[in-house]
Amino acid sequence: MNVDQLYHLINAERYAVFSTVSADGHPQSAFMGFAVTPQLELIFDTVKSSRKYPNLKRDPRVAAVISIGPEVTIQYEGAAEELSDGQREKYLKVYFEKFPDGPERLAWNGIVHFVVRPNWLRYSDFNPTGCIEEFTF
Repeated sequence: MNVDQLYHLINAERYAVFSTVSADGHPQSAFMGFAVTPQLELIFDTVKSSRKYPNLKRDPRVAAVISIGPEVTIQYEGAAEELSDGQREKYLKVYFEKFPDGPERLAWNGIVHFVVRPNWLRYSDFNPTGCIEEFTF
């Protein structure tokens, strides 16, 4: 398994469970839509009134689990960054390809976009001929 293969597996999916850490140290998770770049960066939108927004502004660590199929997952850990004006065009292009309704959400009050850069991934295939592989970035 290499980065290109991981990209194609992840890119075939649209949703994952993302987890952040609250101010008092509690885990908080949400099932969310995402897009991925060939560098395995995950892109998602949220609103400033969500629980994850202040969590990520205070502590950018994110964990996600992406279901690839029966008994196959990718565990993903990384650091999130709110997109700045200089980054928005590049990443929103990728995001809007996956979610064509994304531009409509730009009118939402407090909408923001984040990119998550990977630190660690684990591909786990628990099928009889499967394997488990870890990647550190």
